[in-house]
Amino acid sequence: MKPVLSRDQIRAFDRAAIERAVPSLVLMENAGRNATDVLERELLASSARAKRVLVVCGTGNNGGDGFVIARQLLVRGARVQVALVGDRSKLSADAKTNASAWSGLGGTIETLTAPPSLDETDAVVDALFGTGLDRPLEGLARDVVEKISTVRERVFAVDIPSGLDAQTGAILGAAVHASHTATFAHYKLGLLTPSGATYAGKIHVVDIGVPASLVDHVGHDAALLEPSDIARLIAPRTPDTHKFRAGHVGILAGSPGKTGAALLVARGALRAGAGAVTVATWRDALPSLQARQLEVMTASLDELDKPLIEVAASFASAKRAIVAGPGFGTDERAATAIRALLVGYDGNVVLDADALTLYAARPAELASARAKLILTPHAGEAARLLATTSDAIESDRFTAARTLSSKTRAVVVLKGAHTIIASPDGRLAICGAGNPSLATAGAGDVLAGIIGANACNLQPFDAACAGVHLHAAASDRWAGTGRHRGLLASEIADQLPDVLAALGR
Repeated sequence: MKPVLSRDQIRAFDRAAIERAVPSLVLMENAGRNATDVLERELLASSARAKRVLVVCGTGNNGGDGFVIARQLLVRGARVQVALVGDRSKLSADAKTNASAWSGLGGTIETLTAPPSLDETDAVVDALFGTGLDRPLEGLARDVVEKISTVRERVFAVDIPSGLDAQTGAILGAAVHASHTATFAHYKLGLLTPSGATYAGKIHVVDIGVPASLVDHVGHDAALLEPSDIARLIAPRTPDTHKFRAGHVGILAGSPGKTGAALLVARGALRAGAGAVTVATWRDALPSLQARQLEVMTASLDELDKPLIEVAASFASAKRAIVAGPGFGTDERAATAIRALLVGYDGNVVLDADALTLYAARPAELASARAKLILTPHAGEAARLLATTSDAIESDRFTAARTLSSKTRAVVVLKGAHTIIASPDGRLAICGAGNPSLATAGAGDVLAGIIGANACNLQPFDAACAGVHLHAAASDRWAGTGRHRGLLASEIADQLPDVLAALGR
């Protein structure tokens, strides 16, 4: 896992580096030089010579990084222009030193009074505002940011796109749209959000000349999942593995007209390695289920001679993990079945879709469940649970995921670009895989099934991490030839054996 830092941790990391006798000017020089390497490789066809680059600087240390980049580009033969937003007399100490170094090499600095012309540029470097920005942009700064964003394919952001909140990923009035971002030393929380994915482009973590282990002294708020993390979680199959050792997943899902949801959960679970799957649903939905997937066993929840609460509890008792909710309904019989599951079963339970809606504005009720819960809401479902709005959830996804996890005492999977996995014990993981092809009906049902399969053999947090990564990696495998539209949810599931094989599992 790669560390992901909050705004306060970023500041603490920089202070710790300086306290260990690495001068701030050295850190800035290392950051700027290594960022220039990325810029040259990614946007200047591996050579800065004769390329026209506009570097737009602010008065803080992000601007200082920009002056270093300008100087590095000049040395490499580029034709560099530097523009300053703000009063030169207000430059930070390190920015002032690097502005003087730039001027000493014959470089000029234009103080902007209006957005610059971008017509004759091969690249535009955004070095306006760094991770410390926490207020909305306005006036000239906002106008410049909006102008830079009109040439996104040529924009290179320094540390973080100006206007993107480093803590939450919120847009502070306006933000630079970049095609590449060179962030220093470690990932920042705001970069790993839907807004970060939209505004930062491809993210490159660049070295600033201090050991990565320094982060251990300041801590990190979250961790970015890597394929190697998932490979360590999922054990190879032994020669004596049989279907029930692999895991029997029970699914409470589907209703008339919505049996596809149950089948997608089942397909996700089977393709992720579950040895057996049984779907329990309502009697009037069974014929549709039984006719469509040979490998799935079925059971009826509304047996005439037994109370529903007894049937649901009995169904769950012999299963290694349960997935409940997709297409299940939100009427009283659905509520009764879910309640029976939560109080009568002590294994891992994945709650999705309708099962989450049943607890809208009442998340604390889930905290008393006997079962060990994994909740998989999208922003709208999380908003219903917390009695707020989707916009409020998206404005600070990390706080929302942690709050919901704390209230429910459950592992929470907050879906979206860079899906978040939050644990009641404070752990926070972020998915680094995935792409827009996942915007397809039924993708969440498949994810629930994948997590359910992993929950047969892993603890809830690990099962959620494994499931989220495998689901996202399956979409990346499908999109590997440049496709981003037309992925079917069932095709996500069908990529899983190859994704697992690539992990050696």
